[in-house]
Amino acid sequence: MFSKLPTAWLQLSHQRTRLIVALSGVIFAVVIVFMQLGIRDALFDSAVRLHEGLQGDCFLISPRSTSLIAMESFPERRLTQALAFEEVDFVNPIYLGFGQWKNPETRDYWRNIFVIGFEFQDRESIFNFPGVEDNINFLKLPDMVLFDRSSRSEFGPIVADFEKQRNVTAEISDRGINRKVQVAGLFELGTSFGSDGNLLTSHLNFLRIFSGRQQGLINIGLIKLKPGNDADAFVKKLKDYLPKDVKVLSKSELIAFEKNYWQSSTAIGFIFNLGVALGIIVGVVVVYQILYSNVSEHLAEYATLKAMGYRHNYLLSMVLQQALFIAILGYIPGLLISVIQYEFAKQATLLPIVMNFPRATFVLASTIIMCFISGATAVGKLKSADPADIF
Repeated sequence: MFSKLPTAWLQLSHQRTRLIVALSGVIFAVVIVFMQLGIRDALFDSAVRLHEGLQGDCFLISPRSTSLIAMESFPERRLTQALAFEEVDFVNPIYLGFGQWKNPETRDYWRNIFVIGFEFQDRESIFNFPGVEDNINFLKLPDMVLFDRSSRSEFGPIVADFEKQRNVTAEISDRGINRKVQVAGLFELGTSFGSDGNLLTSHLNFLRIFSGRQQGLINIGLIKLKPGNDADAFVKKLKDYLPKDVKVLSKSELIAFEKNYWQSSTAIGFIFNLGVALGIIVGVVVVYQILYSNVSEHLAEYATLKAMGYRHNYLLSMVLQQALFIAILGYIPGLLISVIQYEFAKQATLLPIVMNFPRATFVLASTIIMCFISGATAVGKLKSADPADIF
């Protein structure tokens, strides 16, 4: 096949304007696919940051819960019942809720902020986030919170003010009831499509902020097992033990539960997948038009080769080589443009949009297949071409 490379390249590069148009179509398709996949994966990754940072082996949630931002409450006694098993090291109730944060600088802007409350215990931290371990003892005091340094700027210059004077006071409201809180430290969790900013505090401070919430009704129950115990086996045992008013999940199942919500229960997954499909279709159409025009203009030459005894597969391989050239030459600048776009999008949205090898490989393979489909379709005209009719 590659013995015909010079012929394929010379024919393709003979009209450089047409080649540039073909490459532009491929570059456009590659960038569209990269951006759609990058933003989609960033959505899923940001949605499970909290799940991945929880230092637990087994989790309890309400069966009515749909996602992290819509976690229904359930009785804490179900979590306490897990202590009956000798495999359990400790448990920790987690409270979740959205409060209204007032920008302390402008004093006239309220914005939803995600508040995470947990029961303070004198043992290892249940959160694996930078800054939590260093500042966790401050949460023993009333009305102390840790502010997520990756929160959006609309919440005010909290990070800059704290690093400058380490004394930042703000107001947070729930159902019209305002409460002053003090930022005792910074931690890093990150934003998601469901939350623009995060606070971490003790469960007592959480209940002070959300005065309408009843103590004993929690959103997530974290269970830490003693070393050497199999989490999956324990999950199965706990499912059989507890009533059906709670759902028992391993950590991997909790992550899959969250991702599945965003992928299948919302229109977001469909929209991004549709964008990928449309990008590929655009690339197929553009490359097909270029290769078809190329084949049509050189139909007499191709017919001559057929008359000389060259088989159709030979001519097909020549067109497919041209498609491969277009795919590779269009993919490289498309990849570079996408890396730059990722950085801009990351800065604008604070989502973890990063290029990775599996995605780059997938898009490369998709680009080659896309161009091969165009080439195979364009060369179909040659199959029925009769040299006698042409001459």
